[in-house]
Amino acid sequence: MRRDRRSEPRRYDGNVAVVTGASSGIGRRLALDLAERGATVVGLARRLDLLAEVEAILRSSTPNSSTRGCDVGDTASYQRVLGSIEEDHGLIDVLINNAAVEQLTPAVDGLSAAYRHIFDVNVFGVVAGTLAVMPAMVARRSGIVVNVSSDSARAPEPGHGAYAASKAAVAALEAVAHEVAGRGVHVHVLYPAWVPTAMGMSGVDDGGSLPPKAVRRSEAEVSALVLRRMGGSRMEINAATLPLLAPIGRSIAPRSYQRAMRHRAG
Repeated sequence: MRRDRRSEPRRYDGNVAVVTGASSGIGRRLALDLAERGATVVGLARRLDLLAEVEAILRSSTPNSSTRGCDVGDTASYQRVLGSIEEDHGLIDVLINNAAVEQLTPAVDGLSAAYRHIFDVNVFGVVAGTLAVMPAMVARRSGIVVNVSSDSARAPEPGHGAYAASKAAVAALEAVAHEVAGRGVHVHVLYPAWVPTAMGMSGVDDGGSLPPKAVRRSEAEVSALVLRRMGGSRMEINAATLPLLAPIGRSIAPRSYQRAMRHRAG
């Protein structure tokens, strides 16, 4: 019986992939899965102890894989690290801008330092990484960038204004995808739905309720989807379809939408 190759996991043999936020959560899963599928992976994160554990697993799949300590919120440092990786490996085929931070930013607290920190990591880190690899990718007419947004960008929740705004900015960076379309470079925006990572559990830990099952996804499910879809014709990679209805609900039933969101504010 002939095997249907369409059902086999896509391979990334010979590719060099950089994943930020690789020490835990979705980033860790993506890094490990890419290495398992043949890619040489460089995982970036701030937590060196966790990175050491990740590196050992990466090397068991692809010996040339490695990890490096990096705070993407320090954009100059992040771009230097990416430049160093390109020098060491000759190129970067795939960049996944996954690193992010989230914390409550109630409006009554005013302009707190949290706003700048969240934007430095979630927005300027993504912008810096994307623009750092773009010239070489366009020049060789090959490359993939995946920028991780959030469904919070579509339906911002009370108390999370800074995080939602930062992820909306990431979504708007789709402009780069249109600019390089037809040049062999694919820039995707990932909406991973709700994943029970340490960051994703923050609201639940504070006494909030779990989101409905329709918008819950595991790290493995998100990773498998990304590795299957990236490099394809679709710019957006949506792990769940229900959040796509949020902008529609806001438009056709604004009062009901506002009541629902204000109810969440307590």
